[in-house]
Amino acid sequence: MTQACSFGAVPLASGVTRFRLWAPSAPDGLALEVEGHPPIAMRPGPDGFAQADVDCPPGARYHYRLDAETVAPDPASRLQDGDVHGDSIVAAPDAYPWRHPDWPGRPWEESVVYETHAGLEGGYAGLEARLPELAALGITLLELMPIADFPGPRNWGYDGVLPYAPDTAYGTPDELKRLIDTAHGLGMGVMLDVVYNHFGPDGNYLPRYAAPFFRQDVRTPWGDAIDFRQAAVSQFFKDNAVYWLTEYRFDGLRLDAVHAIAGHEWLRELARDVRGRVPPGRRVHLVLENDDNRASLLQGDYDAQWNDDAHHVLHVLLTGEAQGYYADYADRPAQALARCLAEGWLYQGQPSRYRGGQVRGEPSGGLPPTAFVLFLQNHDQTGNRARGERLAALVDEPARLRAAVALQLLAPQIPLIFMGEERGSRTPFLYFTSHADPALAQAVRDGRRREFSAFAAFSGDGAQALPPDPNDPATCLASRPRAVGGDAQAWMRDYAALLQLRARLIAPRLAGATSLGAAAIGGHGVFARWRLADGARLAVYANLGPQRQPVPAALRAGEDVYGTLLFESQAGGRDALALGELCGDTAVWLLEEPA
Repeated sequence: MTQACSFGAVPLASGVTRFRLWAPSAPDGLALEVEGHPPIAMRPGPDGFAQADVDCPPGARYHYRLDAETVAPDPASRLQDGDVHGDSIVAAPDAYPWRHPDWPGRPWEESVVYETHAGLEGGYAGLEARLPELAALGITLLELMPIADFPGPRNWGYDGVLPYAPDTAYGTPDELKRLIDTAHGLGMGVMLDVVYNHFGPDGNYLPRYAAPFFRQDVRTPWGDAIDFRQAAVSQFFKDNAVYWLTEYRFDGLRLDAVHAIAGHEWLRELARDVRGRVPPGRRVHLVLENDDNRASLLQGDYDAQWNDDAHHVLHVLLTGEAQGYYADYADRPAQALARCLAEGWLYQGQPSRYRGGQVRGEPSGGLPPTAFVLFLQNHDQTGNRARGERLAALVDEPARLRAAVALQLLAPQIPLIFMGEERGSRTPFLYFTSHADPALAQAVRDGRRREFSAFAAFSGDGAQALPPDPNDPATCLASRPRAVGGDAQAWMRDYAALLQLRARLIAPRLAGATSLGAAAIGGHGVFARWRLADGARLAVYANLGPQRQPVPAALRAGEDVYGTLLFESQAGGRDALALGELCGDTAVWLLEEPA
């Protein structure tokens, strides 16, 4: 395999290892220290790079000495001995014997995404053991929350500081590769969530020797913005993307919070660089999380974006909550949902009240439905609640939640399932960390308390009035999804039945599918219709409220409704439609085959 990266420790065919570090602001005493070798002075050239070739094999431990008291890991470390402050280890890129080296990936239109946290699944090996169950359920694309090395053994992954090093809290690099290899053997792809917008607060040594890595004129919620105008910085992350896709054979990347990256042109450069360097014949999927709703990034560069707008309006309809950013979706939510089903986003250039009138988004109606990833829950929307409640605990009418699941899993947008929801898990998913620095742990704890101080549930005194402590090991332990018994089995049967319908009758016809429009039905209902690639017409009538609603004649074909029954979340839903009524808490899917 061709080495994907010019940063870090790269074993060469000659038997030596080349160490390459971008250190434009390094102190005069910068040195490379490799076990079994005397220190090697590292003097950056005019381009900021320092380089040394050392006769050492894979497995050798090393670090960079900044001064008499401080050593730092390689920022492009492929493997750490211990944690983010420990030594880096030279890694051989081609040591794993792949069993399915010719896996080409699956078309994006076939994707059913399953987002999960490797640590909560028992590490890479524990997650590998679950793959047959997930494949049987109908999952085609496993998505791992970030695994870049972070401080301590417990973290969501968004505090990573070594983007090339898979965290060993979850297992070895070979165990990660075996997880991906096994998935491929089951016909399932694996996607990785990567964080290119910031580094975590503990273990980031870059400012000590590569100050130009960061901008002083642009701030993000996590500190100074990364300066992608620097050629070396830009290449560092481009190489990182190609590294995960080639050395580990991930099938795609989900880029976290790219709205925090100053300027979108670099995102276009990244996508084009990746697609030009991945071997021909492989399907690689690139997906964004982007609060800016930039439709222009989805016109050839990226496959899709997480559809936060659709989630938010569905959450309002399911729970009635309207605080925080949900306030932007509480006004006429049925109309908002209709627009999300027909055009992707609600916000396509109009001002947001929650953001103080800031204009948000670009027109998205011309994009295909598969450009949007549709979810009812994910790590953010569940875990950033103070108590981490899942929808199974928030929605008081189970039939309403089942209707929403049917709406999501059969819609032409790409469905994403968050770990545990397929079993109806009521276990919370909480925010957790394992910072060793007491001051940092307290700062995170205090930040969570400030964030939720205005909520009634956290007024008053005593431990019950405090959000769970992120740094307490019990907080992580409480987040492992658990659901047993008949209810869990019933949820699993529902998900499997819906995903089988999707795989058989919808996914093969999604390439080229277009919207035929959508409309609200009352205050909680919606009708939407699409033309599939072969001319078939797919329609849904969904009501996420308790009251029956009359269906306007304009939303029926004459006195009939569109197509034959594909699925109804409650018995009798299709019969009621024939009488001109949409039942409460129900979803009815209809399919009209081409003549």
